[in-house]
Amino acid sequence: MTHIVVDPVTRIEGHLRIEAEVENGSVTNAWSSSTMFRGIELILEGRDPRDAWAFTQRICGVCTTVHAIASIRAVENAIGAVPPPNARVLRNLIIAAQCVQDHVVHFYHLHALDWVDVVSALSADPAETASLAQSISDWHNSSASYFTAVKARLKGFVDRGQLGPFANAYWGHSAYKLPPAANLMAVAHYLEALDWQREFIKLHAILGGKNPHLQSFLVGGMATPVDPSSQSALNIHTIAALKSLIASAKDFVRRVYIPDLLAVASFYKDWAGYGAGVGNYLVYGEYPLTDGKDAPLYLPSGVIRDRNLGKIEKLDTSKITEQVKHSWYTYGKGDDEALHPSLGETKPSYTGPTPPYERLDTSAKYSWLKSPRYDGQPMEVGPLARMLVAYGSGHAQVKALVDGALGKLGVGPEALFSTLGRVAARGLETALLADKMGDWVDELAENMGRGELRIHDNEKWDPSTWPEQAIGAGFHEAPRGALGHWVSIWRGKIARYQCIVPSTWNAGPRDAKEAPGPYESALLGTPVADPEQPIEILRTVHSFDPCMACGVHVVDRAGAELAKVKVR
Repeated sequence: MTHIVVDPVTRIEGHLRIEAEVENGSVTNAWSSSTMFRGIELILEGRDPRDAWAFTQRICGVCTTVHAIASIRAVENAIGAVPPPNARVLRNLIIAAQCVQDHVVHFYHLHALDWVDVVSALSADPAETASLAQSISDWHNSSASYFTAVKARLKGFVDRGQLGPFANAYWGHSAYKLPPAANLMAVAHYLEALDWQREFIKLHAILGGKNPHLQSFLVGGMATPVDPSSQSALNIHTIAALKSLIASAKDFVRRVYIPDLLAVASFYKDWAGYGAGVGNYLVYGEYPLTDGKDAPLYLPSGVIRDRNLGKIEKLDTSKITEQVKHSWYTYGKGDDEALHPSLGETKPSYTGPTPPYERLDTSAKYSWLKSPRYDGQPMEVGPLARMLVAYGSGHAQVKALVDGALGKLGVGPEALFSTLGRVAARGLETALLADKMGDWVDELAENMGRGELRIHDNEKWDPSTWPEQAIGAGFHEAPRGALGHWVSIWRGKIARYQCIVPSTWNAGPRDAKEAPGPYESALLGTPVADPEQPIEILRTVHSFDPCMACGVHVVDRAGAELAKVKVR
């Protein structure tokens, strides 16, 4: 038996350590350890609830809007604020844009190098690459001369020693299957995606003032004025700009991202048999289509157990708990307790070794992530969970996209429960949302046309109108999955705050019953051709799109200051 340590796992947000035991060429046991601490909940205690969204955005430098919207919804739920129609539409556009951009960046810049051998691209024939590209899409950058230029650019990186993200990887590994032409095409689109995402996310600058860390959220609505007669508000020119950006997204996703995804997947169909994980899926649902508390959602909520697509359970958030048996925290009533997040405690208690260390003591506490459970069971969250719940719920657009992709790959629905299924689900969701965003822009324009310009619920802004004690929860389907914020307000101040983020659901350690989390379970049975270069482990871990920065924030063992940043 071989013990493998991958630390740090790169091409993610934050710090993640994976340990695994490999026997006879496959993983027989695995442990996921997040090596940073998150203390935002403690920072928020005693603060004005209307400011919480600005603090929670700083949980992560990537997942900013997601924490803002979950925080806003939690406080609104507590005090009874109802955002007007324009605020709902603006929020839908902002969070959908976040999802579209994030998924494209993940595919090309965080995950692609697990499947694409960049060094192999240097031996590709540009004419052969052009032929391949033209066979799968009518994208304009598909000529032999274009790929010749990309190849020369890549060679220039090599010759100058400026490989950057391409510098250190498992190039030449036997697990790579793409031919040189496909590798060169993927590298070209990797570079194009960098430019595309920078342009597309200008939508956030238009609606939120900047990206990341948008500035336009408010409890009760939004701070961005809507007025077709004003040059300093969202107007008809804004509508045109939004439509142009969304059109570019649809074009890139349909003619580059999806064809690339299907092309790469066709060489790795065996990965439809790896990475299934816990087989349970949880979705809060997202994108309210009307106003009010019980508005229908474009992506439905629900729970799937044991991969049963024929039975979508109604979500009951009272069944959510967190455990700390194997986490570097302690609970007042004992570490075997399972606490609902509304009663959650954040009491760090590091008992691990002093870094660097060779091996975790996995019989004890070994991660800064807690172990979330639904009705006592581990749950996978994320794009795959959303597409499965929507598919099982009869969502027409999702069923068409999923069935179409499965048909092109020549595989059945069972292939979704896998590493490859996660990769495919992310791409299909991107296409779905890029299409849907146009409807919300049209709705915004319609509201302007009929004089509906409200953006905020002013009645609930004053804390004197709030009850002495208020408890609320805010839920959001972030790019990486189900995100929940729970707030307890006492006399206008935050008394307790808890977050359960997608990567806590997916990357959490074993619970009090020793049941593994989704990462740990998904790695079981993963083939490992070379324990010194465990690229196969990275494929499955990256398929979840880890964000440890959301799960935890950094502190040293003694609690000392680690760094000081001065602004001059």
